[in-house]
Amino acid sequence: MPLYLLSVFQEEGAEPPSPEHAEMVMERVAAHQRELKDAGAWVFFGALTDASSATVVRAADGGVSMTDGPYAEAKEQIGGFTVIDAAGLDEALEWARKGSEACLWPVEVRPFMAADH
Repeated sequence: MPLYLLSVFQEEGAEPPSPEHAEMVMERVAAHQRELKDAGAWVFFGALTDASSATVVRAADGGVSMTDGPYAEAKEQIGGFTVIDAAGLDEALEWARKGSEACLWPVEVRPFMAADH
């Protein structure tokens, strides 16, 4: 079955949620992850630190430069991601819908390229 990346986008600079709200979201995300595992769709999950901790490495003209901060100046940055194994795009979109409902952030769905590409 194809693999899909479900990227969770968080608004940069947004005020942190209250401890009660954060706990509620984490419980919902944990329930969503259990559902993915029970369905056999779970492959991997990773949460990321704030985008301000990023370092961008660029190779060009035989040299390498490194700059602090995210690659893209954007209002929203990737906050975490889940890799799932789904029968197709429709199933991946359904998992993304459930994930977005759980974490209350937008979720982008992207298929991995086939191994023969």
